[in-house]
Amino acid sequence: MLPLHPKPEQVQWIKAAVFAACLIPLALLTWRGFTGGLGANPIEYITHSTGWWTLTFLLITLLVTPLRRLTGLNWLLRLRRMLGLFAFFHVCLHFTTYIWLDQFFDWMSIVKDVAKRPFITVGFSAFVLLIPLAATSTNGMVKRLGARRWQLLHRLVYAIAILGVVHYWWLVKKDITEPVIFALLLAVLLGARLVWRARRPASMAPAARAQSV
Repeated sequence: MLPLHPKPEQVQWIKAAVFAACLIPLALLTWRGFTGGLGANPIEYITHSTGWWTLTFLLITLLVTPLRRLTGLNWLLRLRRMLGLFAFFHVCLHFTTYIWLDQFFDWMSIVKDVAKRPFITVGFSAFVLLIPLAATSTNGMVKRLGARRWQLLHRLVYAIAILGVVHYWWLVKKDITEPVIFALLLAVLLGARLVWRARRPASMAPAARAQSV
């Protein structure tokens, strides 16, 4: 059972355990690569895996605030930054797989692909929007931007998650089961925020509002 008010050293152990757990997808993908378990189309497998985990980590990151509100485990907020950075890490792997293994750094072809194929346009837009969020994830950047501006910037995560789901939905040609599941989960997470926002006192301080992103 998770402690309601863990000691600092307990939180550090929890963060270390979560960090190790977040490395499991990459470890499994690497192991499959060395053991020939990537299937008949390794590039497609890697692209799908890294994209799937990007969306998964985005949703887990968005889950932190509702989970904190429902359980009272305020220390969960200390995991949110790490989870968000793992989402960025996986989208970087996803993008690198595309430009390197799929396109072989053919920049003209990549530009044409981004412009002509809607699902790539949407996915690339989500990737670009994630960059400033990752770059401003430190405590120093929060202080430099100020709580209000930092909060406004990091609300981009909602648009990024939506774009990510749309990217996956448009990519899939036949079985849309997984994109639908992602879309439903995201709708629940965003819907809960809308309900809480409607009930939130207008006088809430900016610093407190920033915790509810």
